[in-house]
Amino acid sequence: MFAGIDEVDWASMEHAYGPAGDVPAMLRGLASADPAERETALDGMYGAVHHQGDVYACTLASIPFLFELVVDPGIQDRGSIVELLTSIGGIDLDEDDEDEIGEDEIEGAANYAMAATAVTAGAGVFFELMADEDPGVRLNAPLALAALHGHPDRVLALLRERMPIEPDEEVRLALVEAAGRVALRHRALAGQSAAWLSRLAGEGFPAGLRLAALAQLARCAPDALPGDVVRVVTGLLRQLRSVPARRSGTASVVDAQSGAAASAEAVAAVDAYPDAAGEPPAEERVAPVARVGQLRALSGEEAPVPTAPWTADLLRTLHIGLDDRVAERTALLTDQLRSPDHRQRIDALRMCSGLIRTWRGSYEELVRLVGEQLATPEPRLAEAASHVLEELFGLAAPAADALAARVAADPGAWVRDWPSGPPALGSAVKALARLGDARAVPALAAALERPEVPHDVGFAIGCLGAAAAPLAEPLRRRLGEVPLDERVHDRAGPLLTGLAALRADEALGEVLRVLRGAPEFRGEWLRTEALRALGSFGPAARGALPELRALLRSPGATSATEIAKALWAVEGDADAVLPVLIEGLRAERVHELRSAVNALGGLGVRAAVVAPRLRALLGHDEQWLRVDAAVALWDVSGRAQESVPVLLADWEKNHHVRIRVAEGLARMGAAGAGSDAARVLRAELTSVRRHNAMDGVFGSHDTYEDEKLLALCRQALLRDTGKGPTT
Repeated sequence: MFAGIDEVDWASMEHAYGPAGDVPAMLRGLASADPAERETALDGMYGAVHHQGDVYACTLASIPFLFELVVDPGIQDRGSIVELLTSIGGIDLDEDDEDEIGEDEIEGAANYAMAATAVTAGAGVFFELMADEDPGVRLNAPLALAALHGHPDRVLALLRERMPIEPDEEVRLALVEAAGRVALRHRALAGQSAAWLSRLAGEGFPAGLRLAALAQLARCAPDALPGDVVRVVTGLLRQLRSVPARRSGTASVVDAQSGAAASAEAVAAVDAYPDAAGEPPAEERVAPVARVGQLRALSGEEAPVPTAPWTADLLRTLHIGLDDRVAERTALLTDQLRSPDHRQRIDALRMCSGLIRTWRGSYEELVRLVGEQLATPEPRLAEAASHVLEELFGLAAPAADALAARVAADPGAWVRDWPSGPPALGSAVKALARLGDARAVPALAAALERPEVPHDVGFAIGCLGAAAAPLAEPLRRRLGEVPLDERVHDRAGPLLTGLAALRADEALGEVLRVLRGAPEFRGEWLRTEALRALGSFGPAARGALPELRALLRSPGATSATEIAKALWAVEGDADAVLPVLIEGLRAERVHELRSAVNALGGLGVRAAVVAPRLRALLGHDEQWLRVDAAVALWDVSGRAQESVPVLLADWEKNHHVRIRVAEGLARMGAAGAGSDAARVLRAELTSVRRHNAMDGVFGSHDTYEDEKLLALCRQALLRDTGKGPTT
């Protein structure tokens, strides 16, 4: 084994962490009889040689030796090596990808292509591995063939042949998954794959196999799903719950009862399956699916669980396939949340979060069921539910009482301490506060009495609004106690945010103390927060005018624009701040320029003199600045004919600016009947997908921001400012 491995110039190559001279040791480690050594070697291959899916020269040089390992029956854990090869060779660049490759990416793209060619050239060995004695090998071989082999019709035929004779349940599920992958990568075979999957989803097969077939149908042929798919799936889940989980290789009750029928049906399905004709179309780019969890289940290293460990994977696949069928997914999740299996409910909560974050719909009943999980004695389940509700803001209203009960019953969870970093509010407290529910006030009051105030307490107070008025006094007191040292920003920042949200002008003296005594370290940020607090107090902060005027004359490191905004909010003297804000239009940094633009818009017609300068910014390269300038131009001129086209153009270019655009259109009253703005806003309201939903990327405020956009669209369609658009 490994003939010629020492003749390869590994030292001249590199992997993710430097010279690749250690690759031969990793390859030999994969062949070790020591399980710990094999695991270390596999981690090294993924962590360095195939780091985050990258393909280096040393990755290419490893491929022949990896093939040697997978065909040697004396090597253990060969299934993991099959999976590694699938990942190395399974990335194909389509024409769109090739068009986007930069000069610095050409070498990497070439490596991907060579890896795909090399692994595909040897993919024939995976046919033999389909009947290997090692169930872990048989588990990964089907997906390797589906992802890599150049004759998908042969692959599909072999999958059908293996089904009636494969003894292992998880491997049978892998055969089904591979059929779905073939259908996705080779659309000419989609009909044949769907026909076989439809047969496997029918009566007479084991519940797990039927669920797997339905999941793959949802991915590759959703139109072939039964009309009552939710009823069918929930029935299958109940069957699976009624059968104790078992280790791989043993027959379940369901299998024993229906094994003969399943085999007969499977053979019939294969016999009735016509051979594919013609050459397959170009392959789609599909990343290989990791099957480490299933492999470990096959090895028998984990203890049995109440339901089969692959059930959650199948349900996730089914939800992905159902995509925008929100009503069906909601009904399915409703059933999952009523499962007696805590693990299945935890998985359902994660799926709930993904569904609500991605798709608009009616979620009242689903959210109520999420709230019910808060009362469970299982701590992981309750914690998962609180995290889901934390991200929902106003949509969590059906769970308000459950949240309040959870908060009242568990004071120990009001604040979370972390090994590194400042403390933070617990999820249930944040979720309740984000609803504007006054029942969160006692928890926030207790948080304000801690030696170190949670960093997010100010934002929670901002969500509560007037209901948090009793917290003004402890906020003022704690701010007065903060030492003006190098940590003052972290300690005072949350307090200033809370005071600004409450417009608590009784804290004027304490805010001025921070403004005057801010140290050099992060001092500009702290002074900015203090200035914003003073601005929130409005005319009630007249006692700060001498301080603000002095700062405006000699701002030092403090932003003159921020000083001017605070002075305008307190005094309302446009003549005093207009020259400073006009000077701010000369700023080189975009965020400073945007700040000046928005401040000028706040002056309204008093800043009409800057209209030509704002008009010039409508053609700026920075999109956010263009949008701000368009809104400010309307603020100072009352004319919309120049602003609206810019706003609508940027709406289409970048979904992130849509909230700001909708705010501007609502203020302008530019969405009259038949207008371009009205058509754009109505199209947004009819879209099922949230405007900021991105595959694999999400933020904690995504749902809140999308709901805000919808509210602004409705407001813009209804509102007429009186100025009216002049278009």
